[in-house]
Amino acid sequence: RATTKKPKPKDSELAFGTVFTDHMFLADFQEEKGWYDPRIEPYSPLTLDPATAVFHYAQAIFEGLKAFRGGDGKVRLFRPQKHVERLNRSARRICIPELDPDFTLRSLVELVKLERDWVPGSVGTSLYVRPTVIATEPFLGVRPAKAYVYFVILSPVGAYYPEGINPVKILVMEKYVRAVPGGVGEAKTGGNYAASLLPAEEAHAAGFTQVLYLDGVHRRYIEEVGTMNIMVRIGDEVVTPPLAGTILGGVTRDSALTLLREWGVAVSERQIGIDEVIAAARKGTLRE
Repeated sequence: RATTKKPKPKDSELAFGTVFTDHMFLADFQEEKGWYDPRIEPYSPLTLDPATAVFHYAQAIFEGLKAFRGGDGKVRLFRPQKHVERLNRSARRICIPELDPDFTLRSLVELVKLERDWVPGSVGTSLYVRPTVIATEPFLGVRPAKAYVYFVILSPVGAYYPEGINPVKILVMEKYVRAVPGGVGEAKTGGNYAASLLPAEEAHAAGFTQVLYLDGVHRRYIEEVGTMNIMVRIGDEVVTPPLAGTILGGVTRDSALTLLREWGVAVSERQIGIDEVIAAARKGTLRE
């Protein structure tokens, strides 16, 4: 356990991902051992060889979920099982050894329980949970690594965007694409986000908060916003692009679709062209 505790920021001062709690969870993988040595340690730097595979070949995956403090004071994780499942889907695509789902879930629960005093309680705040797996074998050569570390860190956060929960300006990106069929668009891996930095910077310079990517083949069908899935409401129908290998299947997306169907709202998972969205806006049928 950490002998020196960090000062906790006020809820009103929380940004996104700049402050971290006192502890982290870790486990190691060796080809001959499998996953072993699960532990909770004081939050501290990782020591890695300059030849570590993740630095050179980007063999890394991660997740992002949140713990909330309810009005009753209890702390709850939002659908952690779904994030555990998605972490393993990403692992398969990036040739990383999968983790036992029960083990992964317990690692999240136990760390959040230990750090429960870090969970803020104000509206719009939460404790962000970041499970990550990186290749740690030191070598140069393009192949799957034989050693990995799984770690979980926690960060009390406020709103992701400076605008908070207010509307943001989004640029429809025609110059760059996020993913192509057969690529890694459906995996939560760092390379996807590295590729999005330049488009995001160009969008910011033009006065926009985020980027809406079109498909990589026709440059017509809407796919994903830089950090989230997208839905549009045309008339009485909610439309969202299908999960066909180029889009990260969001847990929020799945939750929203489930609730909409339970409420009797018409929902379609289909290709939707940006021209259809523009036409609906001009006709006045684009409601959200």
